[in-house]
Amino acid sequence: MEQSLKNRLTFGSLMLLVLFGLLFVDWWVQKYTMELGWNVITTSNGRTMRPAGIAGVGILTILLIALPFAVTELATLFAAEKVQPYRLISGIGAGALLTHAFCMQFKKFQLYSTSVLALIIVMVMLLAALRRAMAKQSAEAITHMAGTVLSTLYLGGLAWFLVALRVKQSARVDRYSGTTMILLMILLCVKSTDIGAYFGGRALGKHKLIFWLSPGKTWEGLFFGLLTAGLVGAVCARWINPPSYHLMWWKGAIFGIIIGGIGQLGDLLESMMKRDAEVKDSGKLVPGFGGILDIIDSPLLAAPFAYVLFSLF
Repeated sequence: MEQSLKNRLTFGSLMLLVLFGLLFVDWWVQKYTMELGWNVITTSNGRTMRPAGIAGVGILTILLIALPFAVTELATLFAAEKVQPYRLISGIGAGALLTHAFCMQFKKFQLYSTSVLALIIVMVMLLAALRRAMAKQSAEAITHMAGTVLSTLYLGGLAWFLVALRVKQSARVDRYSGTTMILLMILLCVKSTDIGAYFGGRALGKHKLIFWLSPGKTWEGLFFGLLTAGLVGAVCARWINPPSYHLMWWKGAIFGIIIGGIGQLGDLLESMMKRDAEVKDSGKLVPGFGGILDIIDSPLLAAPFAYVLFSLF
Protein backbone atom coordinates (compact mmCIF):
# COMPACT_ATOMS: atom_id res chain seq x y z
CA MET A 1 0.00 0.00 0.00
CA GLU A 2 1.48 3.35 -1.04
CA GLN A 3 2.29 5.82 1.73
CA SER A 4 -0.21 8.51 0.67
CA LEU A 5 -3.12 6.04 0.74
CA LYS A 6 -1.96 4.70 4.11
CA ASN A 7 -1.86 8.26 5.47
CA ARG A 8 -5.36 8.98 4.17
CA LEU A 9 -6.76 5.86 5.80
CA THR A 10 -4.99 6.48 9.11
CA PHE A 11 -5.61 10.19 9.50
CA GLY A 12 -9.04 9.97 7.88
CA SER A 13 -10.12 7.44 10.51
CA LEU A 14 -8.72 9.61 13.31
CA MET A 15 -10.53 12.69 12.02
CA LEU A 16 -13.79 10.76 11.76
CA LEU A 17 -13.44 9.60 15.37
CA VAL A 18 -12.87 13.17 16.56
CA LEU A 19 -15.75 14.43 14.41
CA PHE A 20 -18.22 11.83 15.65
CA GLY A 21 -17.05 12.41 19.23
CA LEU A 22 -17.66 16.15 19.06
CA LEU A 23 -21.00 15.70 17.29
CA PHE A 24 -22.01 13.29 20.05
CA VAL A 25 -21.13 16.02 22.55
CA ASP A 26 -23.25 18.36 20.42
CA TRP A 27 -26.26 16.04 20.74
CA TRP A 28 -25.63 15.30 24.43
CA VAL A 29 -25.44 18.96 25.49
CA GLN A 30 -28.72 19.76 23.75
CA LYS A 31 -30.44 16.75 25.27
CA TYR A 32 -29.38 17.56 28.84
CA THR A 33 -30.17 21.26 28.61
CA MET A 34 -33.71 20.79 27.31
CA GLU A 35 -35.37 22.20 30.41
CA LEU A 36 -33.42 25.47 30.29
CA GLY A 37 -35.58 27.02 27.59
CA TRP A 38 -38.85 26.64 25.77
CA ASN A 39 -39.98 27.51 22.25
CA VAL A 40 -43.51 28.42 21.20
CA ILE A 41 -44.53 26.27 18.24
CA THR A 42 -47.65 26.00 16.09
CA THR A 43 -49.44 22.66 15.72
CA SER A 44 -52.74 21.59 14.20
CA ASN A 45 -54.29 21.98 17.65
CA GLY A 46 -53.01 25.52 18.20
CA ARG A 47 -49.92 26.90 19.94
CA THR A 48 -47.92 24.93 22.46
CA MET A 49 -44.51 24.90 24.15
CA ARG A 50 -41.55 22.68 23.20
CA PRO A 51 -38.35 22.31 25.24
CA ALA A 52 -35.27 23.70 23.50
CA GLY A 53 -31.79 22.91 24.77
CA ILE A 54 -28.51 24.58 23.83
CA ALA A 55 -27.68 23.36 20.33
CA GLY A 56 -24.50 23.48 18.28
CA VAL A 57 -21.80 23.22 20.95
CA GLY A 58 -20.01 20.42 19.10
CA ILE A 59 -20.00 21.98 15.62
CA LEU A 60 -18.98 25.33 17.11
CA THR A 61 -16.02 23.65 18.82
CA ILE A 62 -14.95 21.87 15.63
CA LEU A 63 -15.01 25.06 13.57
CA LEU A 64 -13.32 27.23 16.20
CA ILE A 65 -10.45 24.72 16.24
CA ALA A 66 -10.22 24.33 12.45
CA LEU A 67 -10.71 27.89 11.19
CA PRO A 68 -7.50 29.46 12.59
CA PHE A 69 -5.47 26.90 10.63
CA ALA A 70 -7.62 27.46 7.54
CA VAL A 71 -7.16 31.25 7.84
CA THR A 72 -3.37 30.79 7.83
CA GLU A 73 -3.53 28.50 4.79
CA LEU A 74 -5.84 30.84 2.90
CA ALA A 75 -3.54 33.77 3.66
CA THR A 76 -0.66 31.77 2.17
CA LEU A 77 -2.64 31.22 -1.04
CA PHE A 78 -3.59 34.90 -1.21
CA ALA A 79 0.05 35.90 -0.80
CA ALA A 80 0.76 34.55 -4.29
CA GLU A 81 -1.08 37.61 -5.63
CA LYS A 82 0.37 39.93 -2.98
CA VAL A 83 -2.93 40.00 -1.10
CA GLN A 84 -1.92 39.72 2.54
CA PRO A 85 -4.79 39.52 5.02
CA TYR A 86 -4.07 40.10 8.68
CA ARG A 87 -4.41 36.56 9.97
CA LEU A 88 -5.19 37.39 13.58
CA ILE A 89 -7.94 39.85 12.62
CA SER A 90 -9.39 37.37 10.11
CA GLY A 91 -9.34 34.61 12.72
CA ILE A 92 -11.06 36.79 15.30
CA GLY A 93 -13.61 37.95 12.73
CA ALA A 94 -14.37 34.38 11.61
CA GLY A 95 -14.75 33.30 15.24
CA ALA A 96 -17.09 36.22 15.89
CA LEU A 97 -19.27 35.17 12.94
CA LEU A 98 -19.45 31.60 14.28
CA THR A 99 -20.41 32.88 17.72
CA HIS A 100 -23.07 35.08 16.13
CA ALA A 101 -24.62 32.08 14.38
CA PHE A 102 -24.51 30.07 17.63
CA CYS A 103 -26.30 32.85 19.53
CA MET A 104 -29.08 32.98 16.92
CA GLN A 105 -30.89 30.25 18.87
CA PHE A 106 -31.51 32.61 21.79
CA LYS A 107 -34.63 34.75 21.48
CA LYS A 108 -33.18 37.85 23.16
CA PHE A 109 -30.16 37.86 20.83
CA GLN A 110 -32.37 37.62 17.73
CA LEU A 111 -33.59 41.17 18.41
CA TYR A 112 -30.07 42.50 17.78
CA SER A 113 -28.67 39.84 15.44
CA THR A 114 -28.75 41.89 12.22
CA SER A 115 -27.01 44.87 13.81
CA VAL A 116 -24.37 42.65 15.43
CA LEU A 117 -23.68 40.88 12.11
CA ALA A 118 -23.14 44.17 10.30
CA LEU A 119 -20.97 45.43 13.15
CA ILE A 120 -18.68 42.38 12.96
CA ILE A 121 -18.04 42.88 9.25
CA VAL A 122 -17.43 46.61 9.61
CA MET A 123 -15.14 46.09 12.60
CA VAL A 124 -13.00 43.60 10.65
CA MET A 125 -12.45 46.20 7.93
CA LEU A 126 -11.74 48.99 10.43
CA LEU A 127 -9.35 46.86 12.47
CA ALA A 128 -7.43 45.98 9.29
CA ALA A 129 -7.17 49.69 8.43
CA LEU A 130 -6.08 50.52 11.99
CA ARG A 131 -3.47 47.74 11.89
CA ARG A 132 -2.01 49.22 8.70
CA ALA A 133 -2.06 52.71 10.17
CA MET A 134 -0.19 51.51 13.26
CA ALA A 135 2.62 50.38 10.98
CA LYS A 136 2.72 53.96 9.62
CA GLN A 137 2.34 52.67 6.07
CA SER A 138 -0.26 53.55 3.46
CA ALA A 139 1.15 51.37 0.68
CA GLU A 140 -0.94 48.26 -0.04
CA ALA A 141 -3.50 49.29 2.57
CA ILE A 142 -6.34 48.34 0.21
CA THR A 143 -4.98 44.84 -0.45
CA HIS A 144 -4.50 44.23 3.27
CA MET A 145 -8.02 45.43 4.09
CA ALA A 146 -9.65 43.60 1.18
CA GLY A 147 -7.76 40.40 1.90
CA THR A 148 -8.70 40.49 5.57
CA VAL A 149 -12.40 40.99 4.84
CA LEU A 150 -12.40 38.37 2.06
CA SER A 151 -10.72 35.67 4.17
CA THR A 152 -13.09 36.43 7.06
CA LEU A 153 -16.19 36.11 4.87
CA TYR A 154 -14.88 33.15 2.85
CA LEU A 155 -14.26 31.06 5.96
CA GLY A 156 -16.32 32.60 8.76
CA GLY A 157 -19.18 33.62 6.49
CA LEU A 158 -19.62 30.17 4.94
CA ALA A 159 -19.15 28.42 8.29
CA TRP A 160 -21.87 30.70 9.71
CA PHE A 161 -24.43 28.74 7.70
CA LEU A 162 -23.29 25.40 9.15
CA VAL A 163 -23.78 26.61 12.72
CA ALA A 164 -27.01 28.46 11.85
CA LEU A 165 -28.41 25.32 10.23
CA ARG A 166 -27.62 23.33 13.38
CA VAL A 167 -29.27 25.78 15.80
CA LYS A 168 -32.27 26.62 13.58
CA GLN A 169 -35.58 26.37 15.44
CA SER A 170 -38.82 26.35 13.46
CA ALA A 171 -42.00 27.93 14.83
CA ARG A 172 -44.00 25.03 13.35
CA VAL A 173 -43.83 21.41 14.39
CA ASP A 174 -44.03 20.21 10.78
CA ARG A 175 -41.00 22.23 9.62
CA TYR A 176 -37.30 21.56 9.95
CA SER A 177 -35.43 22.33 13.18
CA GLY A 178 -31.69 21.88 13.51
CA THR A 179 -30.23 18.51 14.46
CA THR A 180 -26.82 16.88 14.52
CA MET A 181 -27.98 14.50 11.79
CA ILE A 182 -28.25 17.26 9.19
CA LEU A 183 -24.55 18.04 9.66
CA LEU A 184 -23.69 14.40 9.10
CA MET A 185 -25.97 14.33 6.06
CA ILE A 186 -24.18 17.30 4.49
CA LEU A 187 -20.77 15.76 5.16
CA LEU A 188 -21.81 12.33 3.85
CA CYS A 189 -23.33 13.78 0.67
CA VAL A 190 -20.25 15.88 -0.07
CA LYS A 191 -17.71 13.15 0.64
CA SER A 192 -19.72 10.40 -1.08
CA THR A 193 -19.64 12.54 -4.22
CA ASP A 194 -15.84 12.50 -4.06
CA ILE A 195 -15.81 8.73 -3.59
CA GLY A 196 -18.32 8.04 -6.39
CA ALA A 197 -16.52 10.42 -8.74
CA TYR A 198 -13.16 8.80 -7.99
CA PHE A 199 -14.22 5.22 -8.67
CA GLY A 200 -16.61 6.12 -11.51
CA GLY A 201 -13.92 8.22 -13.16
CA ARG A 202 -11.31 5.48 -12.85
CA ALA A 203 -13.65 2.87 -14.31
CA LEU A 204 -15.33 4.82 -17.12
CA GLY A 205 -13.82 8.31 -17.23
CA LYS A 206 -12.96 9.43 -20.76
CA HIS A 207 -14.10 13.04 -21.11
CA LYS A 208 -12.22 15.63 -19.06
CA LEU A 209 -14.37 17.98 -16.99
CA ILE A 210 -12.04 21.00 -16.85
CA PHE A 211 -8.67 19.74 -18.11
CA TRP A 212 -6.79 23.01 -17.57
CA LEU A 213 -7.84 23.28 -13.92
CA SER A 214 -8.32 19.76 -12.58
CA PRO A 215 -7.13 17.18 -15.14
CA GLY A 216 -8.13 14.23 -12.96
CA LYS A 217 -11.86 15.03 -13.01
CA THR A 218 -14.14 13.67 -15.75
CA TRP A 219 -17.79 14.09 -16.71
CA GLU A 220 -18.36 10.38 -16.15
CA GLY A 221 -16.86 10.65 -12.67
CA LEU A 222 -19.08 13.65 -11.89
CA PHE A 223 -22.17 11.71 -12.98
CA PHE A 224 -21.38 8.75 -10.74
CA GLY A 225 -20.44 11.09 -7.90
CA LEU A 226 -23.79 12.89 -8.06
CA LEU A 227 -25.62 9.56 -8.35
CA THR A 228 -23.87 8.34 -5.20
CA ALA A 229 -24.71 11.56 -3.36
CA GLY A 230 -28.37 11.23 -4.38
CA LEU A 231 -28.53 7.70 -3.00
CA VAL A 232 -26.86 8.77 0.25
CA GLY A 233 -29.28 11.70 0.58
CA ALA A 234 -32.29 9.43 0.03
CA VAL A 235 -31.06 7.03 2.73
CA CYS A 236 -30.32 9.82 5.23
CA ALA A 237 -33.72 11.47 4.74
CA ARG A 238 -35.53 9.12 7.12
CA TRP A 239 -33.38 10.25 10.08
CA ILE A 240 -34.01 13.98 9.67
CA ASN A 241 -36.23 15.13 12.57
CA PRO A 242 -38.55 12.12 12.92
CA PRO A 243 -41.42 11.86 13.72
CA SER A 244 -42.56 15.52 13.76
CA TYR A 245 -40.81 16.44 10.51
CA HIS A 246 -40.47 13.81 7.80
CA LEU A 247 -38.14 14.47 4.88
CA MET A 248 -39.35 12.48 1.89
CA TRP A 249 -36.76 10.22 0.29
CA TRP A 250 -36.99 11.98 -3.06
CA LYS A 251 -36.33 15.32 -1.38
CA GLY A 252 -33.31 13.74 0.28
CA ALA A 253 -32.11 12.55 -3.13
CA ILE A 254 -32.48 16.04 -4.61
CA PHE A 255 -30.69 17.49 -1.60
CA GLY A 256 -27.82 15.03 -2.01
CA ILE A 257 -27.39 15.74 -5.74
CA ILE A 258 -27.41 19.52 -5.28
CA ILE A 259 -25.12 19.50 -2.24
CA GLY A 260 -22.78 17.01 -3.90
CA GLY A 261 -22.58 19.21 -7.00
CA ILE A 262 -21.91 22.33 -4.95
CA GLY A 263 -19.20 20.44 -3.06
CA GLN A 264 -17.49 19.69 -6.37
CA LEU A 265 -17.62 23.39 -7.21
CA GLY A 266 -15.92 24.04 -3.88
CA ASP A 267 -13.12 21.68 -4.88
CA LEU A 268 -12.72 23.45 -8.21
CA LEU A 269 -12.73 26.87 -6.54
CA GLU A 270 -9.88 25.89 -4.24
CA SER A 271 -8.07 24.19 -7.15
CA MET A 272 -8.19 27.51 -9.00
CA MET A 273 -6.67 29.33 -6.01
CA LYS A 274 -4.00 26.66 -5.57
CA ARG A 275 -3.18 26.75 -9.28
CA ASP A 276 -2.79 30.52 -9.04
CA ALA A 277 -0.52 30.11 -6.00
CA GLU A 278 1.36 27.28 -7.76
CA VAL A 279 0.98 24.81 -4.90
CA LYS A 280 -0.46 21.29 -4.82
CA ASP A 281 -2.13 21.53 -1.40
CA SER A 282 -3.18 24.43 0.81
CA GLY A 283 -0.96 23.08 3.61
CA LYS A 284 0.77 20.03 5.06
CA LEU A 285 -0.90 19.79 8.45
CA VAL A 286 -2.74 16.52 7.75
CA PRO A 287 -0.62 13.87 5.96
CA GLY A 288 -2.44 12.39 2.99
CA PHE A 289 -4.99 15.22 2.87
CA GLY A 290 -2.91 18.40 2.75
CA GLY A 291 -4.19 21.30 4.79
CA ILE A 292 -7.35 21.96 6.78
CA LEU A 293 -8.64 24.05 3.88
CA ASP A 294 -8.36 21.03 1.58
CA ILE A 295 -10.66 19.11 3.95
CA ILE A 296 -13.32 21.68 4.75
CA ASP A 297 -13.63 23.63 1.48
CA SER A 298 -16.46 21.52 0.02
CA PRO A 299 -18.69 21.35 3.14
CA LEU A 300 -18.23 25.08 3.71
CA LEU A 301 -19.35 26.05 0.22
CA ALA A 302 -22.27 23.59 0.41
CA ALA A 303 -23.50 25.01 3.74
CA PRO A 304 -25.42 28.09 2.48
CA PHE A 305 -27.16 26.03 -0.18
CA ALA A 306 -28.11 23.41 2.42
CA TYR A 307 -29.56 26.19 4.58
CA VAL A 308 -31.71 27.46 1.69
CA LEU A 309 -32.86 23.96 0.72
CA PHE A 310 -34.02 23.11 4.22
CA SER A 311 -35.81 26.44 4.46
CA LEU A 312 -37.73 25.38 1.33
CA PHE A 313 -38.26 21.74 2.33
